[in-house]
Amino acid sequence: MRRLHQNLTQESLAHAAGIDRSTVQRMEGGHEMKLSHLLLVAHALRVHVTDLLHG
Repeated sequence: MRRLHQNLTQESLAHAAGIDRSTVQRMEGGHEMKLSHLLLVAHALRVHVTDLLHG
């Protein structure tokens, strides 16, 4: 996943996306992720989902 610098902690991003912090941690680590989680994170960051995938 591409690094987006918005000065958010994993915990605050997880809260904004409505997912667990451990899910954000796994996503940042490049582990397999659900599309639904990716869409929630993109919405929370106000970016297009493809912005998270290009990098």
